[in-house]
Amino acid sequence: MAKSGKLLRSLIRAGTRTAKLFAAMATPPATPKPRRPRIKPISAKSPTASVAKPSAPRSAAKTRTSRTTAAPTLRPSAVAPGKWLAAHALTAAGQRMSYWLYLPKHLPERAERQGMPLVVMLHGCQQTATQFAQGTRMNLWAEKKGYAVLYPQQLATIQPQRCWKWYDRATQEGGGDVPTILTMIHQVLTQYAIDRSRIYVAGISAGAGMANILALNHPRLFAAVGLHSGPVFGVGHNTLGALGVMKHGAGLRTDTAVHELLQRQPQFPGMPAILLQGAGDNVVRPINQIQLARQSMLLNRLAGPAKVTFKPKGRHNAHQLHDLYVGRKLMLRIAHIEQLEHAWSGGDPALAFNAKAGPDASKMLLEFFSRHQR
Repeated sequence: MAKSGKLLRSLIRAGTRTAKLFAAMATPPATPKPRRPRIKPISAKSPTASVAKPSAPRSAAKTRTSRTTAAPTLRPSAVAPGKWLAAHALTAAGQRMSYWLYLPKHLPERAERQGMPLVVMLHGCQQTATQFAQGTRMNLWAEKKGYAVLYPQQLATIQPQRCWKWYDRATQEGGGDVPTILTMIHQVLTQYAIDRSRIYVAGISAGAGMANILALNHPRLFAAVGLHSGPVFGVGHNTLGALGVMKHGAGLRTDTAVHELLQRQPQFPGMPAILLQGAGDNVVRPINQIQLARQSMLLNRLAGPAKVTFKPKGRHNAHQLHDLYVGRKLMLRIAHIEQLEHAWSGGDPALAFNAKAGPDASKMLLEFFSRHQR
């Protein structure tokens, strides 16, 4: 418990330094031959029809829907019985950015009535969208709980290692790839039965950085955010600066970045967040989680003490949960996982940047998201 108390004091004080270089990830495997989806889309509108252009910032991407086709076959460990579809949106520069969509076969009664909740999942550097789906096994959990899952894929022509540019100042303020991802979301909302009060965004590493940017710039679209091994928000501003943030954190910029966001959005409604971090992560070091927690506390007007739960090592790695509430509503969950390096907790270890030992991050995300709606 002394160790737990030390982490809690760090989370509440927050303000120091940490993190490391984007990891060199595995070379993407050869893409299997596509196959057709086995069932029709759950929408009256054809998936090949064009959709209305969503409202977005001035730099918004042009909107065009591709013919929706079956995505590459997933590994057996990640196969779920629903539909696995592929499409694209056009960036502001006219490039085709691909995305994949999982639609569950079996829906709970609430989803039948109100539409499916949607999770947007953003991969890390040198991952593809399909590798991220495979490694996290998110589709299997989405099938169990009735979620649709959207997987955008960064273009190598935008960033050679497929990193989302979370460190770019214009992106942090809602530009860059943000409008393109919003276009994908709006295409899915237009074509399928989605509950617009239950849209969530999550990611790992650079994908977590981008997920946070999406959530903080569009807090009325997203009901909650999930960040796994993510960098602190609002700093970096170039490649060298990003590496420094990953190693040392944001220092005094931790609070300043939040104050600047609140100046741009004085009516910010708050953003529930779950933060997962490995204690052994030398790529995005744990100081980033401490400072992300500090930022979330400021954005959600939270104060300690947190409710602390320690889960000893068993089938899973030992981990601590620090929960902060507004009344009975859980607004911030901080999961600090012992012995976990820069990898998705409870993922498929056959793919790079996934750790077999739990806790299962995908399950934790969906359980947290289920508590929140707009």
